[in-house]
Amino acid sequence: MECISIFDMLKIGVGPSSSHTLGPWRAAERWIKKLKKSRKFERVDKITVNLYGSLSLTGKGHATDYAVMLGLSGEDPETIDTENIDHLINTIKETKTLHFAGEKNIPFTPSLDIIFNKEFLPFHANGMSFTYYIGEKKRTSKYYSIGGGFVVKKKRKNAKKNVKIRRAFPYPIDKGTELLNYCSTLNKSISEVVLENEKSLRTEQDINLEIKRIWDTMLECMYVGCHTEGKLPGGLNVTRRAFDMHKKLQGTSPYNTPIEWLYSIRDTEVKFRQILKWVSCFALAVNEVNASLGRVVTAPTNGSAGVIPAVLMYYLVIENHDGDFDDIKKFLLVAGEIGSIFKKGATISAAMGGCQAEIGVSSAMAAGALTELLGGTPEQVLVASEIAMEHHLGLTCDPIGGLVQIPCIERNAMGAIKAINAAELALDTNPKNVKVPLDKVVATMWETAKDMNSKYKETSEGGLAVGVHMTDC
Repeated sequence: MECISIFDMLKIGVGPSSSHTLGPWRAAERWIKKLKKSRKFERVDKITVNLYGSLSLTGKGHATDYAVMLGLSGEDPETIDTENIDHLINTIKETKTLHFAGEKNIPFTPSLDIIFNKEFLPFHANGMSFTYYIGEKKRTSKYYSIGGGFVVKKKRKNAKKNVKIRRAFPYPIDKGTELLNYCSTLNKSISEVVLENEKSLRTEQDINLEIKRIWDTMLECMYVGCHTEGKLPGGLNVTRRAFDMHKKLQGTSPYNTPIEWLYSIRDTEVKFRQILKWVSCFALAVNEVNASLGRVVTAPTNGSAGVIPAVLMYYLVIENHDGDFDDIKKFLLVAGEIGSIFKKGATISAAMGGCQAEIGVSSAMAAGALTELLGGTPEQVLVASEIAMEHHLGLTCDPIGGLVQIPCIERNAMGAIKAINAAELALDTNPKNVKVPLDKVVATMWETAKDMNSKYKETSEGGLAVGVHMTDC
């Protein structure tokens, strides 16, 4: 079984796309490590990069070329000053020089040395290759960005089995039924079972520190998005909406930090319409930050990064004013595990499965996590996840102009609202009466993904991507 930690599902990175930005960035880092290990790095005098399939068709809108250059320059997506990205890229373009791995300069002309190829490689829609030259000799290595920032090098039998096993969990889980069996046998909640698995990889102190770092990044992202106005980059001239929504919703309580902001929201009016608007505002804020190459948490992808923080924020500021770190920890443990079940049984790559693989999975993750916090049983947690995904089946990925903006940003708001509704439905459901178990909907999602026309899989060749043109905007 694949050993997928919740920290594999929830990664800190830079927008706008986990598969098109974070994945190629990490692939570049891996290639450099390989060159150093083989003692070729110091001898390299030229490099070229080829992008294939979806990485080529929507790569410019997803900043894939930026990600490749930053990865090759030795920058880290978790720590880079996002305000400095444009300067770094412009320097490479103007000087036609790459500071390779941050260690040595080599000639590099982005318009010539990053090649966009429309053809698809056989294994996965998101293929890329890195070629190094030492004199007249050259060698090429291929990598695949398979969604959520996961990168693989060698071809495997299918795209679902592609994460190297680091070590075995004490309670290995591929399916929902296996998770429920452990909960029953051990008399533990889902979050407790997942925590035991995580403790086999790192100490609980380290787990807590990393979960706090992830939540702090999510909260900061919502805060920045709600306090930033203007238009998003890319040419669609999309106006940020979270700023104006937040301005209308916020109360009079003063604040100076994201934490103080959270507490101030608890003092605002909470009628039904305000709740809908707050949740939508949180989700929009995250994905507006994501669309502007800001720092977000893949949950499980960048394109769906707004759903989980929006639903968790809903719980903390609307549902339970006494919510604390323990609740945040439980929520993210459950969400991460649900996401890993979808990754193992289907896909979290829009280039493989359309937007059902991103917004659908994130909504299922959030629905299940919220259900546990609201007192649901393990069985009801999986019911909530199933309901959320069931009503995202067949959702296409058709970004206008190849940008993670329209319809992607709004879809996060819709996915968050569906997650909350799914949790409430599940809490009033007897799991014994459920006709569609989670494992069946995971399998159905994968079959739907395989049947979906490639035009609707992050290629910008169908749907809204061709129905609405850049000139219309």
